[in-house]
Amino acid sequence: MSTVLEAPPIPVAESREPLRREDAPEGQPSRSSPPERLISLDAFRGFIMVTLAARGFGLSTFEGDPALGWLARQFEHVPWEGIAFWDLIQPAFMFMVGLAMPFSVANRLRKGANSGQVWMHVLKRTFMLLLLSQVFISIGRGALSFQLINVLSQIAFAYFLCYWIMKLPFRGQAIAAGALLAAHWALFALFPGSEGTFSKVDNVGAVIDKFFGLEYSGSYVTINFMSSAVTMLFGVWAGYLMREPNSHQRRMQLLGAAIVGCFVLGYALQPFNPMVKRIWTASFTFASGAWVLLILLGFYWLVEVKGMKKLTFPLVVVGMNSIFIYGLHMIMHGWFDRAVGVFTGSYTFLGDWRVVAQTCTVFLVMWYLCWWLYKRKIFIRV
Repeated sequence: MSTVLEAPPIPVAESREPLRREDAPEGQPSRSSPPERLISLDAFRGFIMVTLAARGFGLSTFEGDPALGWLARQFEHVPWEGIAFWDLIQPAFMFMVGLAMPFSVANRLRKGANSGQVWMHVLKRTFMLLLLSQVFISIGRGALSFQLINVLSQIAFAYFLCYWIMKLPFRGQAIAAGALLAAHWALFALFPGSEGTFSKVDNVGAVIDKFFGLEYSGSYVTINFMSSAVTMLFGVWAGYLMREPNSHQRRMQLLGAAIVGCFVLGYALQPFNPMVKRIWTASFTFASGAWVLLILLGFYWLVEVKGMKKLTFPLVVVGMNSIFIYGLHMIMHGWFDRAVGVFTGSYTFLGDWRVVAQTCTVFLVMWYLCWWLYKRKIFIRV
C-alpha cells in the first residue's frame, strides 16, 4: 500500500455548538442546552495526525531488531490477514470524519441553512475531497495520476453515503450499516477469485477496478468505501453521543459497551470473514472500530475526566489544522527532510537511531508551523 493511502482525512467539524430543537437531524434527539467543548476530540484527531505525519517516528526501521522488532512491526501493514497498529490509521481517519459530521450539519442548520443548502455543501465537499486526492497523488508521484483507493477518495464516497444515512432514524441507520457490510461480503462470496472468496490477487473488487481500467498495487480496491462507510458511521454515532447532555460516566459506559460489542463481532466473524484491511472486510470493520473507539475512550478519560488538557496541547495544535499538516506530509516531507538534513547531517553519528532522530526532527518542524497557525487562529478547512 502506498503512503498516500494512509493520509489523514480532511476534518469536517466546524463547531461544537448545539442544535436548536427545530434543527435536530432526522431520527436524532434534539436539545437546547449547549455542550461543553470537548478538547479530547481535538486531541484524538491530533494523535492520529501526529502518528501519520511523523511516519511512525521512524520506528519501522527496527523491524529486524530482536528487541524492538515487535514494536517496529506495529508501524507496518500486515501483509494480508491480521491487524497491527498501522492498520488502524485509516479507520481512525474515517471515524474522525464521521465524528465531526453531526456537529458540522447541526452548525449549518443553526446558522440558517436549509436542507438544500446543506446538501449542496455535502456535494461540494465530496467533489473537493476527490479533487484533492488526485492533486496530492499526482504531486507525490510527479505525474498526473488517477486512482480511487486514496484515503481522501474513500472518505469522499463514504461521506456522501453517510450524509444520506444520517437522515434515517437510528434504527434505519443501523440497518443501512448492516446492509452495506452484507452487500460487500456478498459481492466477494458470489464472485470468488482463483484463491477463493477473499482471493488476494483477483477478488471481485480487483475485477471491478480492472474493468474500469484501474489497477492498483497492494491489493487495495475501490469498493472498500462500502464497508469503510460503516466505520465512518461508527464515528457519526459517537458524535451523536458526544452531543447528548450525558455525564462523563454515561458516555464512557456507552463507549465501553460499543467497544466490547465490536470486538466480539469482529473476532466472531473472523473464521468466516477473514480480517483483511486491504479489502476492508466486515470482521476488520468491527475489530478496527473497536480499537479506534478504545483510543477515543482513552483520550476522553484523560482529558475530560482527569482534566489533563495541557498534556495533550501538542496534539490539539495538530488536530486543529489537520488538512494543513496533511498537505505538508504529502507534498513537502521530502523537501523538509533534505533541508533539515543540511543541519543535522541526518544524524548519521547515531547509528541505528539516525532514522528515528531525523524523522522526529522533520516532524517537529511541521508541528512548529501548525503551532504558528494556531497562535494566529488560522485554521485551514475544506
